[in-house]
Amino acid sequence: MGHGHTHEISAAGRNKKPLLIVFCLTFFYLIVEVIGGLWTGSLALLADAGHMLTDVAGVGLALLAIWFAEKPASPEKTYGYYRVEILAALTNAVVLIFISLYILYEAYERFRNPPEVQSVGMLAVASIGLVINIVGVFILRSGSKESLNMKGAYFEVLSDMLTSVGVIIAGVIMLTTGWYYADPLISAGIGLFILPRTWALLKDAVAVLLEGTPSDVNIAALRETLSQLEGVAEIHDLHVWSLTSGVNALSVHAVLADGAEHDDVLQRVHDSCTGEFKIAHVTAQTERADFACHEAHL
Repeated sequence: MGHGHTHEISAAGRNKKPLLIVFCLTFFYLIVEVIGGLWTGSLALLADAGHMLTDVAGVGLALLAIWFAEKPASPEKTYGYYRVEILAALTNAVVLIFISLYILYEAYERFRNPPEVQSVGMLAVASIGLVINIVGVFILRSGSKESLNMKGAYFEVLSDMLTSVGVIIAGVIMLTTGWYYADPLISAGIGLFILPRTWALLKDAVAVLLEGTPSDVNIAALRETLSQLEGVAEIHDLHVWSLTSGVNALSVHAVLADGAEHDDVLQRVHDSCTGEFKIAHVTAQTERADFACHEAHL
């Protein structure tokens, strides 16, 4: 058998500091928004504060998942706690979907009976939120391309930024024209923008939990490369899956060609997987042809 022994740092783990900064910023703005909503009597700001509360919880959950993922493996958890990050991404996706549906429902209710809104106070608080969320989006943007957990947190902050933009636009329209239908119309647009992106995040998280082939590994090319290695007669039972974003694992059986040495082939398989493909954990079994014929191949 051959395998990788090191505890890999997940993609989200490499972005822990930026995520912590964003958590502090969003938590600060949550307090500002609650105070601003109570001060201005704006139901819109208080409702958005409820949205912010779920976002702060989502980013906090992402941080908690990273902390769990950094814990070492144990006899009970031989791969460690990597999958907690994927569960956090899944939870964030589900929460965001419900938030989007609630935004659409609330927009429908407000369109039927648009309430009067304190536009000036709403604009001031929303402007602060816009600045904070823009900073958060830029901080998390690069990390969101590496990790589903980071992507979930990024979408949380992005939805906040869009909400702030929508609130500002609606506030300006209501302040200058008194047309209160602007609030539900823009809110509906925000909800519709968030839904498809959140659905994609949900599908990616479920794919990892179902141990599907990672999107960044071409398994056909991998199979061909391993089959052409010196000393390899055949490849079978090849499986590739993700422990979490950026940490892929592989298991494979390699049938030895006549005269091939076990250790040499094992080293070539390991080096090819870790060097040419994004595989962090490699488990390879080498076997003679007479042994391989008794196995059910995949």
